[in-house]
Amino acid sequence: MSRPPLTPLGPGGEFDRLRAVFARLGERVSGVGDDAALVEVDGAPLAFSCDLVIEGTHFRRDWLTPEEIGWRACAAALSDLAAMAAQPLGVLAAVGVPAGSEGAFLEDLMEGVARAAAYAGASVWGGDLVQAPIVTVDVTVVGRADRPVRRRGARAGDRVWVTGALGAPAAAVAAWDAGHQPHPGVRTRFARPVPRIAEAAWLRDHGATAMLDVSDGLVGDAGHLAAASGVAVMIEAERVPVHGGVGGDSRPHVLTSSRSGEDAAGAADAAERRIVLALRGGEEYELLVALPTSFGESDARAFVRAFDLPLTCVGAIAEGTGVSVVRAGKPWDIGGGFSHFSIT
Repeated sequence: MSRPPLTPLGPGGEFDRLRAVFARLGERVSGVGDDAALVEVDGAPLAFSCDLVIEGTHFRRDWLTPEEIGWRACAAALSDLAAMAAQPLGVLAAVGVPAGSEGAFLEDLMEGVARAAAYAGASVWGGDLVQAPIVTVDVTVVGRADRPVRRRGARAGDRVWVTGALGAPAAAVAAWDAGHQPHPGVRTRFARPVPRIAEAAWLRDHGATAMLDVSDGLVGDAGHLAAASGVAVMIEAERVPVHGGVGGDSRPHVLTSSRSGEDAAGAADAAERRIVLALRGGEEYELLVALPTSFGESDARAFVRAFDLPLTCVGAIAEGTGVSVVRAGKPWDIGGGFSHFSIT
């Protein structure tokens, strides 16, 4: 059997490290570069993925309940299956907790894992438990992938769409870092992300040519789509849907009926911060999808009716390479998306 080709990765320090690892492994690695690995077992096409969350990197225990930690970890892994339009079957959770973790901490955490799995139609198959200095949760997911959508099918002329509204997880972290409690809707989006399993299958059935989940930020993940498909992605900043609870800074977002010139300038700055959070913020777990021009606003309305979730056209695919963001018709350099190994 021939080795599946590697899907090219986008730019960023994390992905430079992965490219170096893959180069070192050579023929011992195959088919990597998508959100999940596709493997055929006795004629059954399966998708496998794993996702690791670490206290202090992805969350703090004073931000989330144990049940929310478990839900969030499992939902992040399940979102990789959604990105491939795979149907989840089971999850395994490897958990590290400090000695003497209070009360029912572990049981509550696993309750969150089980609830997220059940939401997606999967079961908990097992895992591992170790003592660790901080809380770590590594969730492996397995799904059925009869007609997977990969990152590398986008074509020049397609349009780029995104589910939901963006910016909330980044806004929640900004609020906590500043010593504030996030807007309730923003906190929920961080604590209980929803893997878009059924939505992904619908988009596949309506012609999706490429798809991935937004975990590294809209701009960052658009870069992965561009690299995988060998195309250029153009995003129109004004089209990007921003979550209503995102205030643009760490303080509660307050709208006033009249503003002085200084207030208006401050409002403009806040509006820009909101859109930057939506463009760059990671761990959204919404879907970024390329669809042909035959998919139009009437189809998007059908999606909304089916799932009570926005589906917004945010840009287009063209010949070329890389990602560009335009605002008011002019290029706008906002940098890349989230990276674990960024030096900035």
